[in-house]
Amino acid sequence: MKRKIEEKILEWKQQSNGRTALLIDGARRVGKSYIAEAFAKQNYKSYILIDFNKASDDIKTLFDEDLDDLDRLFMLLSAAYNTKLYERESLIIFDEVQLYPRARAAIKFLVSDGRYDYMETGSLMSIKKNVENILIPSEERHIKMYPMDFEEFLWAKGEEMVMPVIKNSFENKKPLGQALHRKIITLFREYVIIGGMPQVVEEYTKTGDFEAADLIKRDIISLYREDIQKHAKGYESKVESIFDEIPSQLSKHEKRFTLSSLGKGARFRDYESAFLWLQDSMIANICFNSTEPNLGLKLNRDNSSFKIYMGDTGLLISHAFDENGIVSEDIYKKLLFGKLEVNEGMIFENVVAQMLATNGKKLYFYSNPSRDDKDSRMEIDFLLAKSKITNRHNISPIEVKSGKNYTLSSLNKFKKKYNEQLNVAYVLHVNDLKEEGGIVYLPVYMTGLL
Repeated sequence: MKRKIEEKILEWKQQSNGRTALLIDGARRVGKSYIAEAFAKQNYKSYILIDFNKASDDIKTLFDEDLDDLDRLFMLLSAAYNTKLYERESLIIFDEVQLYPRARAAIKFLVSDGRYDYMETGSLMSIKKNVENILIPSEERHIKMYPMDFEEFLWAKGEEMVMPVIKNSFENKKPLGQALHRKIITLFREYVIIGGMPQVVEEYTKTGDFEAADLIKRDIISLYREDIQKHAKGYESKVESIFDEIPSQLSKHEKRFTLSSLGKGARFRDYESAFLWLQDSMIANICFNSTEPNLGLKLNRDNSSFKIYMGDTGLLISHAFDENGIVSEDIYKKLLFGKLEVNEGMIFENVVAQMLATNGKKLYFYSNPSRDDKDSRMEIDFLLAKSKITNRHNISPIEVKSGKNYTLSSLNKFKKKYNEQLNVAYVLHVNDLKEEGGIVYLPVYMTGLL
């Protein structure tokens, strides 16, 4: 299936011309290995894919013993994989490179040699276990790969003409009209339900079967649990406890993660490594409270006040509605037609977080629980900084509304109190686009255009 990351990879190949290796980092099953091999087939005369999940000890030791004789190393690799290598026309892929960090360290010498191009794929690239005792090569360009976004999902469904229409509406701030909006919001609900994991999308586009897609999502969740047990050594129980708490924490009215849910007297510093593990694995996206909605949201970050979203909303649904081991077709149909009534708020807020993160945005929200000043007491779902910073009007507050009827008391308070910092106030909702009262109301499927 067509993925936007292919354009970034092609850009790297053309600009780098062998001077850097490319590291593709992402959660398990987002399609890293597939996209690396597909790119190799289309853009190189030959390629070798070394899967360190399966590579023999003989292959691994080449990166320990033969770096001082690269002619021999390439000869042995070529023989082992029965593939002829062509100078400046071949690619060597290190798949799941985190499983053998010594190979990642060897990139420095291989790139310096200049004969071939190198691509690495992996997960958990920065946790201590995967960088211990190695020098991270400066010759490595790093890009992140996320689940399929809404446009990629539309491509997979053969709906290539939908996103240009959405973009035109967004750029001109014109509503789409009832019929077209209804069609697109239904497609978007499909995307929310299925998620963006390529295997799941492929199954759904082939069969149209929600339950078949759900089985694959559950396999991925099981794989994540195995990864936690295998790779979060020393704090695996803490990571799993947080992972299991994500749906219930998001289902609350205030979606901030309550540490007491993990145990009496739980403190952030005791669980910090576990939270960071989930974020580094890209299984989850963490959104921090920025206590002052102004320039430098990170400078005002409150590390003890945060929300945790699943990296893929389709997986969140399978993770949340698992009472019978599988999400029933009935629940999926209620979600598709907006009839679920409960929990839709957490689902839509999660997908907005996912879409913002996919666009490279750091996630921040604003919360002031003041008991003394009702005008200061407010909570804003997300804060977005302008790409080009000016003296004022740099921050856009974003509220996410899953229902058709809602109030905006926090947003109105925010507009009044932080007028000097305010750029554009957005409401992301299930209705068509409109501008009213100094607020831009966008259909939630336009989130990726912010």
